[in-house]
Amino acid sequence: MPGKKGIHFGGGNIGRGFVAEFLHNSGYEVVFVDVMDQLIETLQKTPEYTVTEIGPDGETKFTINNYRAINSKHEMEKVIEEIATADTVTCAVGPNILKFIAAPIAKGINARKKSEPLAVIACENAIGATDTLRGFIEKELDEDTKKNIKDKARFANSAIDRIVPIQPEGSGMNVMIEKFYEWCVESKPFEPSSPPDIKGVHYVEDLQPYIERKLFTVNTGHATAAYYGHNRGKQYIHEVLEDKELHDIVQNVLKETAHLITQKHDHISTEEQQDYVQNIVKRISNPVLKDNVERVGRAPLRKLSRKERFIGPAAHLAEMGESYQKILGSIEMCLRFQNVEGDEESAELAKKLKSMSAKEATQDITGLEPSHPLFADVEKLVEKVQGESK
Repeated sequence: MPGKKGIHFGGGNIGRGFVAEFLHNSGYEVVFVDVMDQLIETLQKTPEYTVTEIGPDGETKFTINNYRAINSKHEMEKVIEEIATADTVTCAVGPNILKFIAAPIAKGINARKKSEPLAVIACENAIGATDTLRGFIEKELDEDTKKNIKDKARFANSAIDRIVPIQPEGSGMNVMIEKFYEWCVESKPFEPSSPPDIKGVHYVEDLQPYIERKLFTVNTGHATAAYYGHNRGKQYIHEVLEDKELHDIVQNVLKETAHLITQKHDHISTEEQQDYVQNIVKRISNPVLKDNVERVGRAPLRKLSRKERFIGPAAHLAEMGESYQKILGSIEMCLRFQNVEGDEESAELAKKLKSMSAKEATQDITGLEPSHPLFADVEKLVEKVQGESK
């Protein structure tokens, strides 16, 4: 009997160092799919690579093999054929790329050759990323497949948490990654069958608390440190947290998001969330990670969008009539992350702030309606940053 096969879109560090490691350790053959010529060629020529997990207690190394790599730009038919006979499809491509990978996945589902449904799990830093991907896929499915979609594919949202810092020069396909991880996946979409057997995945009935706790703690804290650090000329995240003033700012922002999480999700106690916050601050303070401020801060437009790490929790708190003043500081620092070398979104942010009125820019960048209780405060920040950028 042939072994299990997992298709993974995205041959980057998260794909190779997190998702592929889990699939490999669970007995899957991994098929990487990407459009980057050099990356795919290198993977094809490299029979194995090393994942180095780094933590407070030192390093652990794993060898990853039993994989193949396909360039979907040149060999789309092969990709479709692989999906037709796969057990799982995962992706770590960035939320903006989901629409581009939907067509091959849909064609693979249409051409399904296995009796068991395909498990589709998006591994992105976004709420409901698999739902988003499913929406794009369903537009491409034929009518018969759409009617019997549960027999052909199951779609489960996931929450992932693992820091992948900038890699040392000359790493090739090897990946250095944080030892800590959390990968939570919805279990309900797979019922009445069992979910895919992937070691290390935590299957949960209700994913929302896990996604929000992660996004509004890890991502909010990490990005706050990055944007304040960039503003103060720091190079690494651990240097930001070594500065007492900036350390306290990050802690105070996370007090606000912790209050939201414990109010919104009854089963997460204040003590549990406080422990989680301190664990996160300790993780991102790890000097061994050498996590670059600009790497963490990149893509400011996505990070300022409606359901993301700043506007998302601040909007919830505003609706509840609770304080979000510290998060406003993070929003301001994010608005100042403009024209950073190598980051297209930071240049796009600068253009938007220059070409629009404060009201237009606030609505366009954050997705907030002018009637929202958070809108006026964010508009004031936009106006302030615009005034200082002239």
